[in-house]
Amino acid sequence: MRLYLVQHAEALTAQEDPARPLSEQGRRRLQKVVSFIKGVNLRVDYLWHSDKLRAAQTAESLAKVINVKKAVSERSNLDPNDDVTVIRDEILSGRLDIMIVGHLPFLSKLASLLLTGCESANPVAFKNAGIVCLTCGEEGRWQIDWIVIPQLLL
Repeated sequence: MRLYLVQHAEALTAQEDPARPLSEQGRRRLQKVVSFIKGVNLRVDYLWHSDKLRAAQTAESLAKVINVKKAVSERSNLDPNDDVTVIRDEILSGRLDIMIVGHLPFLSKLASLLLTGCESANPVAFKNAGIVCLTCGEEGRWQIDWIVIPQLLL
C-alpha cells in the first residue's frame, strides 16, 4: 500500500485573490514535478483533494500524468485543521494506493501519525508542490519511500 501526500502548489494570498488560485510561480514549480512524475509511470487507485481551489488545481495537473484507476475526487475531511484520524482509518481499511492533495498542517499531522504514532512529531518537511511517498509493509509499519520537491528538479 502506498500513500502519496502532496502539499498544493504555491497559491496567491487571500489579499491578492480570495479564491486563492495557484500563483504563476506555483504553476511553474508544479509543472517541474508533473514533468518528472510523467516519467515514473505512477499509478494510484484514488486521487483525493480538498475543496479548496489551490488543491483542486494541483490535483488536476497531477491527474494528467498519473494513472488513476478509480477516481479523482474532491473529499471532505482534508482541510488544514481537520481530524486526521478519519482519513487515516479510511486509508487503513481500504489498503489501496491513494494520492492526497491537501494542506498543512493536515498533511504533516497525517504523515506524523502514520510514521510515529503521534500527530505532533513532524518528521516530514513538506514543500509546496512536493510529493511524499509513504509505504506500508505487511507488518503495518509505515516508512518514507521517497520525496520529490520542485527545488530539486531542473
